[in-house]
Amino acid sequence: MTLDHWAPTDPLGMALHQLRMNGAFYGRSELTAPWGLTMPAMPGHIWFHIVTSGPALIQSLEGTPRPLLPGELALVPHGRGHLILGEPGAPAPNVMDIEREALSDRYELIRYGGGGTPTILICGAVRFDHPAARKLVEALPETIHVEVGGSPQQEWIHSTLRLMAAEAQQLRAGGEEVITRLGDILVIQAIRAWLDTDPAARTGWLGALHDEQIGRAISLIHQQPDRDWSVARLAAELTMSRSAFADRFTRVVGEPVMQYLTTWRMNLAMDALRTEQATAAQLARRLGYRSEAAFARAFKRVIGVPPGAVKRGDAPVVHNPTTAG
Repeated sequence: MTLDHWAPTDPLGMALHQLRMNGAFYGRSELTAPWGLTMPAMPGHIWFHIVTSGPALIQSLEGTPRPLLPGELALVPHGRGHLILGEPGAPAPNVMDIEREALSDRYELIRYGGGGTPTILICGAVRFDHPAARKLVEALPETIHVEVGGSPQQEWIHSTLRLMAAEAQQLRAGGEEVITRLGDILVIQAIRAWLDTDPAARTGWLGALHDEQIGRAISLIHQQPDRDWSVARLAAELTMSRSAFADRFTRVVGEPVMQYLTTWRMNLAMDALRTEQATAAQLARRLGYRSEAAFARAFKRVIGVPPGAVKRGDAPVVHNPTTAG
């Protein structure tokens, strides 16, 4: 669970450092009017859509269509179902039900529509596995839209979009690998642009990361989950009184510091159980518990099932575990 030796020490930088993606679906869609696609709900994933040419609209299942122009990027950070349309009201079958040609193990080609005006889209669904990345994604808005002619800070996003569009015009050898990697980069670039420009990025958990003292406490917890932390020890690291630190942490973060610490440790344990097949004894040592039994009790209290159930794959996915203390 230790971070790479070169990982940034600021808490927001750490969260960005952990934005490493596992792609569930990437595709290039060659569409002709009239056309529409329903993107199914994929909890725990981010959908992204890039228009390289032609008209397109994005629409939530309950909302109104919003134009997506060539060279624009839309993220749906929470994996909610939504529509991509060539025109309002166009028939929109589930994208998973449309015939697709597999160009690689991660990249598919879709050709669909009624033969009219063409549109080319690059779409994908990616997942962030590390707890710091998931916490950041949970704080994102329902959609992020990077428009043409945005701020000068967004020009580097548009440069990447132009490179992707050039690759999509005519797939050459290895082109699908280039496009999937560019797609991953664009998702991170769009999130960073939102963090830099949207006032909402200064509220909630993200706002806590920007707080000089509380952000430092979160950074210490994230970097050293195995330390025998207490409210007093964390307060001393920040040269704050115990009571002032405890009150400020709860007010800024929205939960008591020891609850945050325990939940963070259990998130790390969940990942290790699923990805490393780590044992409860190993995780007890790694996360600062004095015994395997103490770790197992804490894990079951927070997650609701024993560690072995997660390791066997019998437990449900828990994205926001909470603890009673």
